[in-house]
Amino acid sequence: MQWNLKAAEIITRVRQERPLVHHITNLVVTNISANATLAVGASPVMAHALEEVREMARLAGAVVLNIGTLTHDLVRAMIAAGEEANQAGVPVILDPVGVGATGFRTRSVAGILNKVKVDILRGNAAEITVLSGRRAVVKGVDAGEEPENTREAVREVSLRFGAVVAATGAVDYVSDGTRLLEVHNGHHLLTTITGSGCMLTSVIGAFRAVEPDGLLAATAALACYGYAGELAAARSNGPGSFQVQLFDTLFNLQPQAVAAEARIVEECSPSGCFGRG
Repeated sequence: MQWNLKAAEIITRVRQERPLVHHITNLVVTNISANATLAVGASPVMAHALEEVREMARLAGAVVLNIGTLTHDLVRAMIAAGEEANQAGVPVILDPVGVGATGFRTRSVAGILNKVKVDILRGNAAEITVLSGRRAVVKGVDAGEEPENTREAVREVSLRFGAVVAATGAVDYVSDGTRLLEVHNGHHLLTTITGSGCMLTSVIGAFRAVEPDGLLAATAALACYGYAGELAAARSNGPGSFQVQLFDTLFNLQPQAVAAEARIVEECSPSGCFGRG
């Protein structure tokens, strides 16, 4: 598959279709997640009241759940929205922010995954490693030291939960349990601003809303977002100007440039590439 060309095609479709992406998200990043969704061409709604989340989920092209500032009520709303999305055939994207840092976070993620069929699970390498059952350092809601076994963890978590799994770090890894991809786009300034991972999860939601192949949607979103980060870094002087430039580069991202600059690698084993045959 020509992953670069597919990524360029998907961002074009997002802009043409302008899908509604329903967020129940981190209170710290509500505004910037909405702006990132708008920047790539989709339409955000940030509804978290239990009284309306089921109705909103049915209207959406995708539902994004993010536990960054979780409460018992928010978790209940996430499960309600996720269950309704499952019934309506709307894909659910989960960002397990800080899973493993506290018992409440870990139990909440387990509860969501037990009751909701998650289509794409996006976390940093440490969070995905924790979900695989391995040890990893999780510093609150921030990424800790990047584990060495991320490739294995991504595939194992995908098989365990029946979801596409994306682990982000210096290199991003994406798997559907069979195929395994690497995305080499990105810039270290993405780690210097609040909510860069949450924004990425919103972009994944926008891409999945128009693309039925979750692996392709997640990989394309990672490549486009990472490439936008590279462009933003080249035009900024530090974290403040970088965030502004990131919104601008997402908004102005050219599909032809994505096709030329996305660095996506399909991983191979001695018996052949995942997903072939």
